[in-house]
Amino acid sequence: QVQLVESGGGLVQPGGSLRLSCAASGSIFSINAMGWFRQAPGKEREFVAGISWRDIHTYYIDSVKGRFIISRDNAKSTVYLQMNSLEPEDTAVYYCAGKRSGGLIMTRDYDYWGQGTQVTVSS
Repeated sequence: QVQLVESGGGLVQPGGSLRLSCAASGSIFSINAMGWFRQAPGKEREFVAGISWRDIHTYYIDSVKGRFIISRDNAKSTVYLQMNSLEPEDTAVYYCAGKRSGGLIMTRDYDYWGQGTQVTVSS
């Protein structure tokens, strides 16, 4: 009942920046939190960043703290991931996700998923 559409991925050089967007539609009032995940070649999908839909609480994994910023625009039903100082290790398919419950945000238990957008960091 919730649709998520990511955009903004692409190819960038090390040290560069990208801004990912995720537009939500459908039963958006059922969402309590939004998150960004990524899956690199040969690795499992991992949580990257999350944000509560109703307050300003944000969460990040250690490897992206200080470089990535998650934000939201409730009026546009959109979540963003500003990615700065990108490294080759950030190369992955990035997925937007939505969570219905009010439990932990830093978890794999999300209910809605986007199609993914490729981010490649290479010189």
